[in-house]
Amino acid sequence: MADQKPAAHSKPAPPKQVHLTSLDVDTPLLHPQVQLRRSGRGTTLKTLYPHDILGPGAGDMLEVSPPGGDGADSKEAQDRKKAAKEDMQLAIEGLARMERRLRSATKRQKLQIEQDSQHSESCKIVVEQAPRPAPSAMEDVSRIVLPTKVSANPGQLPTPEEERGNVARDLSEATGQAPESRSMDAPEEAQAEAPDAPERGAARPPAVNSSYLPLPWKGRLGYACLNTYLRSAKTPVFCSRTCRLASIIEHRHPLTDPSQPEHAVKNRPDKSQEPSNELGEKFVQNLGLANARDIVRLLRWNDKYGIKMMRLSSQMFPFASHPEHGYRLAPFASEVLAEAGRVAARLGHRLTAHPGQFIQLGSPRKEVIDNSVRDLEFHAEMLSLLRLPPQQDRDAVMVLHMGGVHGDKVATIGRFRKNYAKLSPGIKARLVLENDDVSWSVHDLLPICEELNIPLVLDFHHHNIVFDSTQCREGSLDISDPELQNRIAKTWSRKGIKQKMHYSEPVPGTVTPRDRRKHSSRCMTLPPCPPDMDLMIEAKDKEQAVFELMRTFKLPGFEKINDMIPHERDDEPRPVAAGPEKKQKQSGNLKRKRAPGEEPSEPNDRDADTEAPAGREVSEEDYAMGGPQGRVYWPPGQEDWLKPPRKGAKPARTDDWEDEC
Repeated sequence: MADQKPAAHSKPAPPKQVHLTSLDVDTPLLHPQVQLRRSGRGTTLKTLYPHDILGPGAGDMLEVSPPGGDGADSKEAQDRKKAAKEDMQLAIEGLARMERRLRSATKRQKLQIEQDSQHSESCKIVVEQAPRPAPSAMEDVSRIVLPTKVSANPGQLPTPEEERGNVARDLSEATGQAPESRSMDAPEEAQAEAPDAPERGAARPPAVNSSYLPLPWKGRLGYACLNTYLRSAKTPVFCSRTCRLASIIEHRHPLTDPSQPEHAVKNRPDKSQEPSNELGEKFVQNLGLANARDIVRLLRWNDKYGIKMMRLSSQMFPFASHPEHGYRLAPFASEVLAEAGRVAARLGHRLTAHPGQFIQLGSPRKEVIDNSVRDLEFHAEMLSLLRLPPQQDRDAVMVLHMGGVHGDKVATIGRFRKNYAKLSPGIKARLVLENDDVSWSVHDLLPICEELNIPLVLDFHHHNIVFDSTQCREGSLDISDPELQNRIAKTWSRKGIKQKMHYSEPVPGTVTPRDRRKHSSRCMTLPPCPPDMDLMIEAKDKEQAVFELMRTFKLPGFEKINDMIPHERDDEPRPVAAGPEKKQKQSGNLKRKRAPGEEPSEPNDRDADTEAPAGREVSEEDYAMGGPQGRVYWPPGQEDWLKPPRKGAKPARTDDWEDEC
């Protein structure tokens, strides 16, 4: 019979080339092999070739047996065979598509490599022969690659002409030449980074920097959110403890033993009990209270070493502005924040905030506007509950970026103007705008700031990446023009707020706009700002970057800062050393003959001059404050001085937004 299974030893060898009846192309066909394996012992691996699928024995190869035994010609058996052949046909076509995509990707990579090398050679020739014009301020946005165009004949391999068209189209998208690949929120002149971006970045005109230094220094230096020395203490001191939403939902259930504190293993929330929203809210509020209590120690630590300004973390109260799990800070956090405000007022400390990059009042999406307003209300409430004196309260500003361009700067500014008018007076009194490193330059924001009476924060690092080339050049010289600086200063004086600026430097060796956005660990110089300016240092090493400037330029308080002893702190308690160890009997294989006149020794004997380290008690007021010698400085690149690195641990990576927010 035609439907009988062929013997295992008589399986025909796969042909060299098979033309499927449903495919008609000029390129050589693929020969995929589909292997079927059944679970269980004693089964063998079956390999199907295209001729097996299209042949009359396809159903037998798949071991499709009719329920009636010999009724192989029954309608049910034929349906089974037909369905099996269709499924296998789809599998073959899927494998063929995967192979085509792999070949296309390989071609694209080869062509891209050739094109990159050609661009590099041409750029070198141009740079050597003639000066290049100044590049646009924005040259770098994320590349968007659209999916490859499908064949005109579904279910079939593309023709050679379609294949070449797909490769050309993918290359045009990869180089940013396809208009449909542009991002809506990116500036029009910076939709993609061309392959020669590093060469163009390195060949840009050098920055024109000012030779002025604001010395003698009379202003205040500050850092953002985190203190590396306090964060690495045995009992960490920081203000950004957070959690996941899943933890809030889990803690809606009571603990297994509510009379005992929570334990990671022994006393967890009991999900078999009824949940309560109040319990989940209390859990996340306790995290916020722990963060707020550490503000006092941070302020005292800063004041001891001459730092008079700090940015509060936006993560201090986790999910406070969440649409579902959000909560008000009053009354549960009122007293804790008021105590922090009293300490800040006594020490003359300036506190500010910087809401995250997702706050965009110029967005065309209503849900983005609603979330932005809700987050701004949270920040305004947090700063208001500090109960600062009038001038310090005015100086407690919220720094904001304009956000995305959304395809049209003029329309974005119009939406910002409309949404700003709807904000509460408490938010308007604290909101200030800052030029960013993606879209909005100083000259873009200054007119709208003057119109709406919004102070403008000048960020020198951002200005060197995004600037109006028709108004000024890269560097700190042109932006320090007295007329421009007076206009910026007036946006602050009109509202009676002390002006502040931001300063940071790019990572050494970076040339493209994308890489130059990254903040360096420390700053090597001071910007050309007035000597009484409040200057926020946005660097990876936080307070250590401030110490570096204080030491370099001998700023007030530099004499209080001394180098740490690696892995040793005098400001942490140390338990009393245990008594002398019991002497162990020397094992037989370690015994040896003593030389004449040699005294017997025991392996556990201590030297006469060696003493066990004495215990140390540290008061609560002096804990993690640097000790009597002020050993709080660690040199650049020596962060492991704070504590020994764990074996196999990877260094923590921080985002630039964490440096700022």
